[in-house]
Amino acid sequence: MFTGIIEGLGTVTAIHASGQGSRFSITSDFDLTETRIGDSIAVNGACLTAVVIEGRRFTVDVSPETLKRSVLGVVRIGERINLERALRLSDRLDGHLVSGHVDGIGTLQARKTLANAIVITYRVAESLSRYMIEKGSVAVDGTSLTINRRDETSFDVSIIPHTAGLTTIGLKTVGDTVNIETDMIGKYVARFLLNDGPVDDKTANSDGGIDMALLAKSGFI
Repeated sequence: MFTGIIEGLGTVTAIHASGQGSRFSITSDFDLTETRIGDSIAVNGACLTAVVIEGRRFTVDVSPETLKRSVLGVVRIGERINLERALRLSDRLDGHLVSGHVDGIGTLQARKTLANAIVITYRVAESLSRYMIEKGSVAVDGTSLTINRRDETSFDVSIIPHTAGLTTIGLKTVGDTVNIETDMIGKYVARFLLNDGPVDDKTANSDGGIDMALLAKSGFI
């Protein structure tokens, strides 16, 4: 589990094929003294496991599914990436709960300066935007951000100078792709409302699921 608060950047130093997957070597800008083999590290928001650690350099295996579903499938040697180590139970939760399981890919559609912020528009598939709400949370390349506006195919976020300088968001230009992870709570709520999974008999409707009528009757809406 992660928070979406990026610890720092890293650089991809090597990429090797590993069956249908890949093995990445990454050099971190920050110290990895407390990191152990087997620990989880979010790389551009994708949860990966460190299998080798040598000083500030670590190696991770990337599965075919991750390569297919995320921008890690097109990452290049020398590319700068966002890094965050897994949340500890004693840590402050400054961002939001991020699983490190990328839902899909977005494209940077537009960016403009507004006062001291950069307003960025990302284009996404409707299958992703349906889990977003204004003032809700989203992880972009692993960075926890607040949604200012959304429609069926895009959403806007405001980036302060600190975030732009600490993460790869400040390096991205129009047309670049990013990893998107939508809010996990929204996904669970949507799944129950769509009635595509089992629920407790005491809270289910006559069809065996939860619907808007049941929520209204129970006083939730």
